[in-house]
Amino acid sequence: MPHETRLIMGMPVCVAIHDAAATLQDMDAVFRIFTNADRRFSPFRPDSELSHLNRREIAPEECSDSMHEILALAEETRIQSNGYFDIRRPDGTLDPCGIVKGWAINKAAEELARRGLGDFFIDAGGDIQACGRNAKGAEWCIGIRNPFQAKEIVKVLYPRGAGVATSGNYLRGPHIYNPYAPEAPLDEVVSLTVIGPDILDADRFATAAFAMGREGIVFIERLAGFEAYEIDAGGTARMTSGLGHYLS
Repeated sequence: MPHETRLIMGMPVCVAIHDAAATLQDMDAVFRIFTNADRRFSPFRPDSELSHLNRREIAPEECSDSMHEILALAEETRIQSNGYFDIRRPDGTLDPCGIVKGWAINKAAEELARRGLGDFFIDAGGDIQACGRNAKGAEWCIGIRNPFQAKEIVKVLYPRGAGVATSGNYLRGPHIYNPYAPEAPLDEVVSLTVIGPDILDADRFATAAFAMGREGIVFIERLAGFEAYEIDAGGTARMTSGLGHYLS
């Protein structure tokens, strides 16, 4: 069955499709979604649509439907998170990286479902959407890594169709910040893993919650349909009250 990893959007994108009907064309269709997302939304590519928008070479009303979708989702998340999710950087430019990855994974999952494929696993930089069963016919499981010991798994999750996203500054350095105090380091929480109805929701709220510091897991606790697992700078873990549903 198709199983492949490609480096896209500056990260490994791993796709496994365990379905007898799967073809290499299905795999290519998935990776094409990530490639197109990178070309459109990357703040690091001078030729991306986002870069043209940030340089005011195109007006917001001239943007693609996909860009309008991302900007609308970002604004909705900003409101839902009381301003802690904000794609507008201190210099006034837009950086939607905190939402685009989950959006692309979700689009890829929708594409596979549209093609009639129900057993797959998509992992982009540690954010995951799984559906159906793995090659052994068992439930997909996901390990939460110890941010202080990369080879150690501290929890095993069974997402059962939910999306799983982890936010933290321990791998990529400081790239998430508190919009209300952009210069203050976010160093109390090292890793925050969020489980949501799908990877798009898990990803956007994981980013928002991490920006809140120690209050982030409290925010997730209050969100219907979401759970979280936090590891703080001292190595202490906290979890939301319903996380046990995904542990066995």
